[in-house]
Amino acid sequence: MSRLLIADDHDLVRSTLAVMLREKGGYDVIEGSDMWGAMKEIHSDAPPDIALLDFSMPGMSIPETLKQAVQAMNSKPVALLTGTGTPEIARRALDLGVRGFLTKNMRPEELLESVRQLLAGRAVIADEIAAALGKHSEAPHLTPREVDVLKGLCNGYSNKEIARELEVQEVTVKLHVKTLSRKLNAKNRTHAAMLGRDLRLV
Repeated sequence: MSRLLIADDHDLVRSTLAVMLREKGGYDVIEGSDMWGAMKEIHSDAPPDIALLDFSMPGMSIPETLKQAVQAMNSKPVALLTGTGTPEIARRALDLGVRGFLTKNMRPEELLESVRQLLAGRAVIADEIAAALGKHSEAPHLTPREVDVLKGLCNGYSNKEIARELEVQEVTVKLHVKTLSRKLNAKNRTHAAMLGRDLRLV
């Protein structure tokens, strides 16, 4: 059973989401009402497998404490929960390594699927935020090999895994990822995957 941390200072929102994730998702859910409590759970002897953090709760700051949380989770997924998120906040969060940007008004089945995708190593950005991030972007021309690499990024694969699947050297994949980020004007590989989906390149 995956252990999930949800931290939000709005008691009703937090408890409603926690109950749904326990009963419908089968997760072991731990709760926090501020960033200090969330960090205590992340550093505990039984840390969460995924952290859902309200970006406006007490103690949360971008980049300071959010960066600390991402680093402390040690490559396990961190996602922001928001009711009023903006593309700029999403960009800053993506820069720090956040893997998901979810809205509190998501339908239960959407939230459950988002958590499953995050635990599987994939990036998840709420549709309205993804659309806002990509609305001024034009689809660039990608080579067939760049499309193959982008598909790997969208599936949450590492460079090594993509290289193995495509039967190329890992350094070649790194070069393609760098080129993709430049062509898509992406902040990082997570942002590149999100833009690739939004622009229907994969």
